[in-house]
Amino acid sequence: MAEILVLYYSRHGSTAQLARLIARGIERVPGMQATLRTVPDVSPLCAQVSDAIPESGDPYVSKDDLRRCAGLALGSPTRFGNMAAPLKYFLDTTSSVWLGGDLIGKPAAVFTSTSSLHGGQESTLLSMMLPLLHHGMLLLGLPYSESGLLHTRSGGTPYGVSHHAGAQNDQPISDDEHALAVALGERLAKTAAALGREA
Repeated sequence: MAEILVLYYSRHGSTAQLARLIARGIERVPGMQATLRTVPDVSPLCAQVSDAIPESGDPYVSKDDLRRCAGLALGSPTRFGNMAAPLKYFLDTTSSVWLGGDLIGKPAAVFTSTSSLHGGQESTLLSMMLPLLHHGMLLLGLPYSESGLLHTRSGGTPYGVSHHAGAQNDQPISDDEHALAVALGERLAKTAAALGREA
């Protein structure tokens, strides 16, 4: 089985829900399996020492998870139109992966969740693409053959999956957002399979 890494940071749970839907799409593709990973919080004052394994949820990511994956889905909530600091902090530590060229030629996709509908979904997705381009990854979006892009009234962009969580983070994932997340996972896995990126 080839592994597709679904790496995310989630503060209130919406990004984690999208990650699980993307994983569902990945696992629709024969020979592909999703590996869900997250990153620890960072302190605004100093570096924190976290347990190696979180108390609940998915395990923390390692550099070996990146090296081993056949593809990557990267997700973050929006922070002022940018990815959240914990995810950026982890990506900033991946120089050894970059030096080894371990992600070159592997497919990648991005996803996000925002509190407000126009709260920077697309700029956040673009911000996550930048380090992936530096790593030499092949970026995938969603084509407009996915009908949800044409009539969604919440999240959903051609740059990647998005969700409008609402100001209180209480909006459920809409039918369109759900379908687009599954479709993105399936597209990512099919592309990895076509490229023959074995773990």
